[in-house]
Amino acid sequence: MGRAFVYVILGGGVAAGYAALEFTRRGVSDGELCIISEEPVAPYERPALSKGFLLPEAPARLPSFHTCVGANDEKLTPKWYKDHGIELVLGTRVKSVDVRRKTLLSSTGETISYKFLIIATGARALKLEEFGVEGSDAENVCYLRDLADANRLATVIQSSSNGNAVVIGGGYIGMECAASLVINKINVTMVFPEAHCMARLFTPKIASLYEDYYRAKGVKFIKGTVLTSFEFDSNGKVTAVNLKDGNQLPADLVVVGIGIRPNTSLFEGQLTIEKGGIKVNSKMQSSDSSVYAIGDVATFPVKLFGEMRRLEHVDSARKSARHAVSAIMDPVKTGEFDYLPFFYSRVFAFSWQFYGDPTGEVVHFGDYEDGKSFGAYWVKKGHLVGSFLEGGTKEEYEIISKATQLKPAVTIDSEELEKEGLGFAQTVVSQHKVPEVKDSKSSEMVRQSSSVVMMKKPLYVWHAATGVVVAASVAAFAFWYGRRRRRW
Repeated sequence: MGRAFVYVILGGGVAAGYAALEFTRRGVSDGELCIISEEPVAPYERPALSKGFLLPEAPARLPSFHTCVGANDEKLTPKWYKDHGIELVLGTRVKSVDVRRKTLLSSTGETISYKFLIIATGARALKLEEFGVEGSDAENVCYLRDLADANRLATVIQSSSNGNAVVIGGGYIGMECAASLVINKINVTMVFPEAHCMARLFTPKIASLYEDYYRAKGVKFIKGTVLTSFEFDSNGKVTAVNLKDGNQLPADLVVVGIGIRPNTSLFEGQLTIEKGGIKVNSKMQSSDSSVYAIGDVATFPVKLFGEMRRLEHVDSARKSARHAVSAIMDPVKTGEFDYLPFFYSRVFAFSWQFYGDPTGEVVHFGDYEDGKSFGAYWVKKGHLVGSFLEGGTKEEYEIISKATQLKPAVTIDSEELEKEGLGFAQTVVSQHKVPEVKDSKSSEMVRQSSSVVMMKKPLYVWHAATGVVVAASVAAFAFWYGRRRRRW
């Protein structure tokens, strides 16, 4: 037996929810759209799992964080999907896909066909076994990628109060989980091979400030080494962590956050794979015209930097989902996906945002002494390519976003840029604004990329004159036609 849909979304993560909402807003009909997910619940906002879900008091639970509340939009509960005629096929694994025949085969033996397929399979957490370390199946070793992982971690946290936790990894998951563990009154030691936390994004100076704050909260850091093995009790529970540098750390709980790997296996040999993800064009369309890819699994052209990127963040998932649906439903009017890489995090009293690319020369600015408001610019080949800001207002974050998107030339030296700080971005944005035309002698102004181009002729004058002539002609015809109708 089988079913057929016009549109099928494979995967039930953040991107799937935002794609579904976009489909409804573009007029998808009842019964045309299906979402297939291995998870037993409707799409939800994954960032909640490392934050609100782990709080000791009033923790976040579904349905409070179903998509698309993360973007201050509608909450898509299971009832919402039903009311909009969208088929949710949950708790179902797809074991094979035939791109040429446009069919998917589920683990239950059902065949589902499609006209358009959106791949939103996301990524899976890398396991310790892939690095030669056994023990992931121990009851107190936790990963954090989906709701099942979060439930397991929350349960172990409850039984580990005042105990010892070892967090393996210094990236997003490691930093956010460490903060949550501290709030739950658990002693935390972080272990990672890099010289500082968030090494792919933070500079040593930025990382130092956050690490100092974590230390003030009781977190210990062991850097430049890795986990090699576990010690277990007679019940198979981890009691200690052995490190390559010879250290042994007592552990009631271990959280592992060592990266992710895109879920592309169903499409290898059928679609083009690049940089670990499914290669798509600026409309999120793969090497097969009926198949699109969004979120963590997609490698797409970042127009601002002129190269292919695969990005691992919820903002990219949300926006690429909307764009793919737009390209499917209205291909003529849908332009290129002009995305500015964006990352953010909120831990303890901190809240930072980053835009662009962390490459090139770094110039820090702001007050790194009190740690309340500070930032950095990345300058490459004389142009601003990245901006970081901690403790900014909504308006200030918007300013650094706009300034980075413009990729302006930086004509001042590093010392002056440091002094100007946020003022540099404000100046860039203010100077880029296109002034309004206020008199008939002014020329029409057209913004083209990051410059302002002057049109040689005041076209709007001719447009106005032509409009008057056309309106008069229509009125005259209507009068004549009305008189003839009365005669008839």
